[in-house]
Amino acid sequence: MAGHWQDLSQGQRRMIVGLAVAETAFKAVMLIDLKRRQASEVRGPKWLWASTALVNSAGLLPAAYFLFGRVK
Repeated sequence: MAGHWQDLSQGQRRMIVGLAVAETAFKAVMLIDLKRRQASEVRGPKWLWASTALVNSAGLLPAAYFLFGRVK
């Protein structure tokens, strides 16, 4: 059950903020890498990978890009 921000402990708030910062940084690194690569170096359309940055994925979609979306 979802609670309110005020109901969380200081440690829980810090963890949520830290995870949000980490996910944002991971998505930024993904988008920078995607911008620098040629389309031939990416599996699938670049626009589709870029659009995944709009989805809250707990870092799974950027990880999928780095594992499967790039042609080595």
